[in-house]
Amino acid sequence: MKVIVIGAGIIGALTALRLAQAGAEVTVIEAGHPASAASGASFGWINASFHANRDHFNLRLAGMEAHRRLSSELASEAVQWPGCLWWEEKGAAFDAQHRSLVALGCKVREIDRATFSELEPSVAAPDRALHFMEEGVVDLGQLTVRALQAGADLGMRLITGVRVTGFDVRADVLRGVRLAGGVLGADRCVVAAGVATQGLLERVGVALPMLHRPGLILRSEPLPTLLRHVLVSPGQELRQLPQGELLAPTTASHQGDTTDSVPETPDRLADQAMARVSTLLNCPLRWEVVTLAARPVPKDGLPVMGACGPEGLYVSTMHSGATLAPLAAELVAAEVLEHDLTNTQSALVAPYRPQRFTG
Repeated sequence: MKVIVIGAGIIGALTALRLAQAGAEVTVIEAGHPASAASGASFGWINASFHANRDHFNLRLAGMEAHRRLSSELASEAVQWPGCLWWEEKGAAFDAQHRSLVALGCKVREIDRATFSELEPSVAAPDRALHFMEEGVVDLGQLTVRALQAGADLGMRLITGVRVTGFDVRADVLRGVRLAGGVLGADRCVVAAGVATQGLLERVGVALPMLHRPGLILRSEPLPTLLRHVLVSPGQELRQLPQGELLAPTTASHQGDTTDSVPETPDRLADQAMARVSTLLNCPLRWEVVTLAARPVPKDGLPVMGACGPEGLYVSTMHSGATLAPLAAELVAAEVLEHDLTNTQSALVAPYRPQRFTG
């Protein structure tokens, strides 16, 4: 079976790898370079604690498990499991968050100021916090490249710098994708094109509205080891990279940010975020790089996975790909190759079909 995957971000790269592992003849087409869009400018927090509802929590928890399966296969240091310390809310809101997570089965414990200081001695300790022991982090750029390398070892091909302009559809069956130079034939196609997904699917009459969600991520100068966990404070999310740089969104509550524009110049937003980080760590710090990327967020904020439009066309797009990409790759690749999903897999993906936008 010939399968084309549109997009060489983390979703496309891992989906292509799973397809190649199952014996498909896979070609990945990328308009830019691998991980050059959202995957290359991600905070990279792997978690189930940030969720919309019970189904979404279950999906994200399964995404964490899929990350562990993937890490056992690929020789890569892209994924680590430092855990997370959260004190974004206080008082009744803190208690409500704790209760809801425990009710969902989340592995979390409440810690006091003394315990926090033992875990993170460089950080100004709150009176209490939630400790998520099993949450992780991922360098999506590194993982994308590793997945593409592993796919290439299985015969997968990669075309970069080439934009897909449409689809070759005859009698409502996909026959290939259209490029500037002609048609590249295929039996199946997976659209994993991030923010370009909506425009591509519109060409075959499929509605998948996407939100405009620009996000800025900054990196500091390299520093000695200051942090051991992902930190989620009332004004700032923060983590430290293995090379020593601090990584932080410029927007408070980045995971739930609904801003559709960048309100100030990137340098000013980076200055403001770094001032918050400096206060949190009680030392003056400077940023070196700030990067803007458009996050691929479907209109209702939830993932989209599955068949759509003409026979042979599939879609996979979501935020956060950092948590969900390995699981989405397993599910979408299985369906593309017409493998039966387990009952558990079917239940996980059922709320996230593209048809919910076409009623």
